[in-house]
Amino acid sequence: MDFEFSEELQAFSREVEAFLDEHATPDVADVLRENMAQIVDTPERRAFMKKLSERGWLGMTWPKEHGGQEKEGIYEYVLNEALARRGAPQIGKGVGIIGKTLIRHGSDKLKKEFLPQIIGAEVEFAVGYSEPNAGSDAANMQLRAEKVDGGYRLNGQKTWTTSAHFADWYWVGARTDATKKHDGISLFLIPMDHEGLEVRGLPTIGDELTNEVFFNDVFVSDDYLVGQEGSGFRYISEALDLERFTMFTYSPTEQRLEEVIDLVREGTLDDAPRREDPVTRQTIARLATEAEVARVLGLRFVHAAGRVGAKPPTVEASEYKLFATQLSQRVANAMLDLAGPGAQLRVRTEDAPLRGRGDMTYRYSVIDTIGGGASEIQKNIIARRGLGLPKNF
Repeated sequence: MDFEFSEELQAFSREVEAFLDEHATPDVADVLRENMAQIVDTPERRAFMKKLSERGWLGMTWPKEHGGQEKEGIYEYVLNEALARRGAPQIGKGVGIIGKTLIRHGSDKLKKEFLPQIIGAEVEFAVGYSEPNAGSDAANMQLRAEKVDGGYRLNGQKTWTTSAHFADWYWVGARTDATKKHDGISLFLIPMDHEGLEVRGLPTIGDELTNEVFFNDVFVSDDYLVGQEGSGFRYISEALDLERFTMFTYSPTEQRLEEVIDLVREGTLDDAPRREDPVTRQTIARLATEAEVARVLGLRFVHAAGRVGAKPPTVEASEYKLFATQLSQRVANAMLDLAGPGAQLRVRTEDAPLRGRGDMTYRYSVIDTIGGGASEIQKNIIARRGLGLPKNF
């Protein structure tokens, strides 16, 4: 594959950057908020997403019959990376996970109701897969969906649901058949203000809020079952491949690395230029090389996903997610090491090296390696589906 952008794509990139220069104001874009925190959680950020919609940049890769432009996936990649680099909200869940899954598997009613809202930046989603005993093993979820007249009644709990405290709709997996593991899970859409739903905030070590959600006799009509009953795990697996790519962008790591390089270029160590220290040079060289690897792994996913009729490429998604999020941790370690003792000061502390990003990034990068499937899960996927190793190898 060709890793260089075409002239048309470069022109689109320049258009996006010009748009961000005008509209990515401090109340919308903040690079000091880490990657997964770049969400649409304020009225100002919702208004910003409406501007993206007005430019026709949401759902660019969707079929024209659903309001899209049938552009290649690389256009969404360029847009999302540019947004992430500025610390602006990303297109993520609505366009890349819920929308694309509904296009593949949703009923005509769900497509008609939700796709125009997604592409018009009128709705925000929370995604509910994880439970206290079903984190990386999504097939172990126990939230019960009992079939009743006209729909399902849900009882149980979800946890680690980012966005539940401000989202409009809940995209949630539940067990409809206790006698089957993978084939006993179904997928539903539920309004977040539904009677019987209780959201409790869970602060994280990355200074962001996630949530646990409790279901108490929550009724969901048959109309809001996504696809076929019992096929939810397959839909979730496809969506997770998209999440592992769209929700863990590369450009914030690149941007943090550039700040570290600037620090080294201008700093001193024992009254000598820091850039001449051999250990420092080796660290920077290694991270710069690994950053390029992460970039091309991301482009490789985009290329694989763009094949005609292709499903989300599972192995490529796991390879990218594993490498990129662990690289983010290595960059965080370097920020603390190279900036010295002051790097442990909290973010936004006056006079802190790198504006206190070292401490924040170090804490938040742990979350990145867990969300969308922990690193151990990604290694298992690569081993089994990519290398063909047996399950109990």
